Amino acid sequence: MPTIEKNGATIYYEEHGQGFPILTFAPAGLLSTIKVWDTAMAPVKPVAEWSSNYRVIVMDQRNAGGRSRATLTAQDGWDSYTADHIAVLDHLKIERCHVFGQCIGGSFIFNLLKKQPQRVAAAVIAQPIGRVGELKPGRPERFNDWAKSLDPAPSDAVLDAFYQNLYAPGFVYSADRAFVGSLKLPTLLLAGNDEAHPRPISDECSKLLQNVEYILDWKVGDPLAAAQARIKTFLAQHTPK
Repeated sequence: MPTIEKNGATIYYEEHGQGFPILTFAPAGLLSTIKVWDTAMAPVKPVAEWSSNYRVIVMDQRNAGGRSRATLTAQDGWDSYTADHIAVLDHLKIERCHVFGQCIGGSFIFNLLKKQPQRVAAAVIAQPIGRVGELKPGRPERFNDWAKSLDPAPSDAVLDAFYQNLYAPGFVYSADRAFVGSLKLPTLLLAGNDEAHPRPISDECSKLLQNVEYILDWKVGDPLAAAQARIKTFLAQHTPK
């Protein structure tokens, strides 16, 4: 079973195909695991669609109900996840890759770009999460349901700190507007359209990013087929020769 141990975390990943690498981050928020790619939640299927031409890396995020584990602390946040992502790239000796992320994957991508921008050739971000308005008081029920699966069980103080570390900043959570506006790498952005993936967040990212192509309608039917084709062309255009 392909796992790595890093800083007390056990991280499970898989590789499919050969070629220029694509590191992928599944949707489903804190429940982001490899198996989510096989559900209707993920219209774009990285392994099925790209592994004939690329080296596709998929992974279970820590404490997401899959095969990656780490003890939760009050200091954990976006940097904890990014340390896992960098550890996978280091372990696989990948110096440069494309990245694809849906939902929480957008925040993972922005934080990876903060830490090691030189490793990313191009990014595809689908319906990024974000917040419009103020953070509501208390922890939402979905977060509390996720926390019930953690072993050892964290204290309420640890859960409160982790929740604030992730979601208090607002916007896309892991990066502010100034940082997003500084990014020049080629980016293909597929819009969000619901409460968890607010359209205004996608709209604002499309205006801030300096080298972006924006697709508004993409999740079903003919628009999905067109988006899938455009992603393949976009990746090919920006794959180093």
